[in-house]
Formats: sequence, structure tokens, C-alpha cells
Amino acid sequence: MSAIHPVAELYTDHHSWLHGWLRRKLGCTHRAADLAHDTFLRVLSTPKLDEIREPRAWLRTVAHGVMVNHLRRQDLERAYCEALAAQPESLAPSPEARALVLEALLQIDALLDGLPARVRSAFLLSQLEGLTYADIAGRLGVSLSMVKKYMLQAITHCMQIERP
Repeated sequence: MSAIHPVAELYTDHHSWLHGWLRRKLGCTHRAADLAHDTFLRVLSTPKLDEIREPRAWLRTVAHGVMVNHLRRQDLERAYCEALAAQPESLAPSPEARALVLEALLQIDALLDGLPARVRSAFLLSQLEGLTYADIAGRLGVSLSMVKKYMLQAITHCMQIERP
């Protein structure tokens, strides 16, 4: 067994390469550095690192997931800010309330992570916009029974995640 910790070895051997790969994808060296860091934080919780046969391919897969989550959070924050900008100034929430709502939105997004896009959309249309299943079916262009299946899948997913 190697005297160096597997994460340290991965970091030493591949961090520069990973940073470069992320920089090319994102076009920003600072964001790439942050996401490379986040990738290695995720690597720390991975069991059996010594069994990885293709470390760069594996790191690219982990980093891609980290990058997708980052971009989704960024899109969510942008959409929230745009919705706030469309409100009259008199209705604008305080900075503290904005931070709390944004944090709640990010938690909801994380909770729904892993669901197919249509399932997530159906759930959000129901819970956030209050649409009926028939309205959701019309909006998504699917049958009412499909919306029911989507909702069952989303609710089951959420219940499984909340259990310790």
C-alpha cells in the first residue's frame, strides 16, 4: 500500500489537469479553481479510491457533476433575481429575506436533483405555481395519467431523501 493518501495522490497527479479542463469548459480560471476544489471535496467522501483504474476519466465525471450543479444553482439564482427585478420596488424583500428565499430554492433544487426534467417540472408547477394536474398535462404536453406518475415519482423521491 502506498504511503501517500489516495486523495493526495490524485490531487498531486491530476489537479493541474483538472483545473485546465474546467477552465476550458467555463472560460474562467477563478471559477475553475473553485470547482476543482469542490471536486476534490467530493472525492474525499469516495470509498475505495485505490480501485479507480482511469483517474482522469473518473475525475472528469465527478467534476462534470459538480459543474452542472454549479451552473444550475447559478441559473436558479439568476431567475430569482430577474423575478425580483420585475417586482415593484415597494414589494422588494429585505436582503435577509432574499438570502433566505434563495437558500430555500437551492435546498429544493438539491432535493429534486436526480429527477428527470419533466418529473421535476411537474412537481414544481404543482407546488410553486399551484397548477392542477390537468393544467400541468397541458403545459407539458403529456397525459393526465403521466402527470400523476410524475408526481408519484417526485413525492416518493422526496420522501426517500428525507429519511435518515
